[in-house]
Amino acid sequence: MFYYAFRLVLLPLLRWLFRPRVEGAGRVPEAGAVILAGNHQSFTDQFLLGVTLRRRLTFLAKQEYFTAPGLTGRATAAFFRALGQIPVDRSGKDAARAAIDTALQVLGGGSVLGVFPEGTRSHDGRLYKGKVGVAAMALRSGAPVVPVAMIGTFEAQPKGRRLPRRVPVTIRFGEPLDFSRYAGMQDERFVLRAVTDEIMYAVQKLSEQEYVDVYAAEARLTMREAEVAAA
Repeated sequence: MFYYAFRLVLLPLLRWLFRPRVEGAGRVPEAGAVILAGNHQSFTDQFLLGVTLRRRLTFLAKQEYFTAPGLTGRATAAFFRALGQIPVDRSGKDAARAAIDTALQVLGGGSVLGVFPEGTRSHDGRLYKGKVGVAAMALRSGAPVVPVAMIGTFEAQPKGRRLPRRVPVTIRFGEPLDFSRYAGMQDERFVLRAVTDEIMYAVQKLSEQEYVDVYAAEARLTMREAEVAAA
């Protein structure tokens, strides 16, 4: 109930702020399980996607949104729970498996699951290497993957900026990707990597970002270490 009420309130605000142009929304199946896999450039990405679709969208949200202390932290946790977002512990392999199991429950109910395969927001607007969890979700559930590109959200609100700028945004959906040819191979490491790379290639074609074959978190750490060494 809160999800749709919030959507009605947020939609006019986002339309005024970003003037979003939506391309290819009809490529998202009207029923059944589906994974939306997109680039991640801004905190606003998940909200823009949520108000774009007619269907309800569930995201795997980082656990920090649900565990922050104080009144603000409790309010933030309540907010994300009301939107149907699911907390994900990103601290290790066991946590990743738990996240996949949770995602499979969502997909098993025939719902739409949103995933940012990069695992974190891009710090410089480039597209980074995807983590294989999205491939595991796709192969284990049999759900199609619809690639989606958020264009302009980095300029509107890059990582570290508290309030967004009023910048035009485009949300571009690609053709659904079917990975049924890999049925029964969901535990093969090279298959998971190949599926993930195919998804990221589709996202890159839509977004036209520069692609970097390194995980975003590793690239950001390297950048910080270089800054410290130069100081």
